[in-house]
Amino acid sequence: MAVKEQWRSGLGFVLAAAGSAVGLGNLWGFAYRASQGGGMVFLMLYLLIVVVVCLPLLVAEMALGRSTGRSPLVAPAVAGGRLWQPMGWLFVLVSFGILGFYVILMGWTGQTLLHALIHGLPQDKAIAQDFFDQIRGGQPAFLGQFLSLILTSLVVACGVQKGIERLSRWGLPLLFILLIGLAIWAAGLQGAHEGYRTFLLRWDANELLNPTTISNAFKQAFFSIGAGIGAILAYASYLDRRAHLPRESVLIVGMDTAVGLLAGMVTFPLVMSFGLADAVSKSTIGTLFITLPTGLSSLGMTGRLVAVLFFALAYIAAITSSVSLLEVPVASLMDRLGWTRVRAVCVSAVLTLLIGLPAVTGLPKLPGLSDAVSSLDVLGWMDSLFGGVLLILGGLFLTILLGWVAPSRLRNDLNGCNTPPALQRLLLVMLRWVSLPVVTIGVIISVIEFL
Repeated sequence: MAVKEQWRSGLGFVLAAAGSAVGLGNLWGFAYRASQGGGMVFLMLYLLIVVVVCLPLLVAEMALGRSTGRSPLVAPAVAGGRLWQPMGWLFVLVSFGILGFYVILMGWTGQTLLHALIHGLPQDKAIAQDFFDQIRGGQPAFLGQFLSLILTSLVVACGVQKGIERLSRWGLPLLFILLIGLAIWAAGLQGAHEGYRTFLLRWDANELLNPTTISNAFKQAFFSIGAGIGAILAYASYLDRRAHLPRESVLIVGMDTAVGLLAGMVTFPLVMSFGLADAVSKSTIGTLFITLPTGLSSLGMTGRLVAVLFFALAYIAAITSSVSLLEVPVASLMDRLGWTRVRAVCVSAVLTLLIGLPAVTGLPKLPGLSDAVSSLDVLGWMDSLFGGVLLILGGLFLTILLGWVAPSRLRNDLNGCNTPPALQRLLLVMLRWVSLPVVTIGVIISVIEFL
């Protein structure tokens, strides 16, 4: 089925793709994974993986989407033959799995934002813990999940130009304005310099061989950039032939990395100023929704304003990512079954809701298990499986498909946008001889960490 929708402009595509990459993983996952060990080593590994692995993968995924003009479900089979159909199903599965728990995090973020705006911040950790216990499960969690999914669905149902592109055109600039403002404010906090030094400038060579640090760098890079999910593939299928894919990829990766670093300039001073170093290294969720609001409450109205701005920033980042995740199954249903966009959105939203329910309710005691499984444990499992192992596996398949099985599709698409031959050869060499072995190692480490 020919793709009828297109981006209004190249800028709209770049903003939408950057919005897909920028999410909660940038705003807090970066600080959490850096605090688990590594410091400058983690940052170096992260940037290295982004440049030598994720950037070529991003170009390859965009070329696959634009050259086929098909959805994430169908494009791999069109490029590589019927044997590559499982790769399309993997894209759909990963996007459903990530979105299933992502909208729950969005719900928590939205409810924390509203509580800070209307009622203020908790005065101690006990009150903060009680509030989080109320919203993380049962009816409040389901309501937050449902409303976040409805909002995401409304944007996607409006289409590429009127929905996704319109959201990105105001959402991304607003996100950067809020983030820069908060970074400037955080730089004046007592302990800001210590925060930068501890989490960004500390060097420990032993961390270079630490499997946890390497795994965290892989997870952060892949989850942040979004290569291997199929979202960028779906977006690129609406892109015209004039767009220069390597340039667009550099812009997307640059914006995503800038958000991560700016977020660190906000979170690291907060961590040190409020003595959250131990808390953040133990639990990103607990720190974000319990310890951070409690710490900000000590600053009075200033802290309340900062909390409102921070969680508003987080929700904007989340919605720009969630719409790209939902677009993967929606585009696939439209392409494979010929459904209307509205029908595909409704079915995909219902399936996402069902997939995410165990992360709201938890799991009862099952045969072989010593006890019931909490909703937080289910959410963590889904994050590790879909946002870790399967996400990186999708990147591995993409590397093999565009690097070895169908390299002519990559060359032809890059030729169409006047990419210099030398740059084409470099990208292909990086896909074959750098990205492939590195991503393979990343898959192995992620599997070991998951098990």
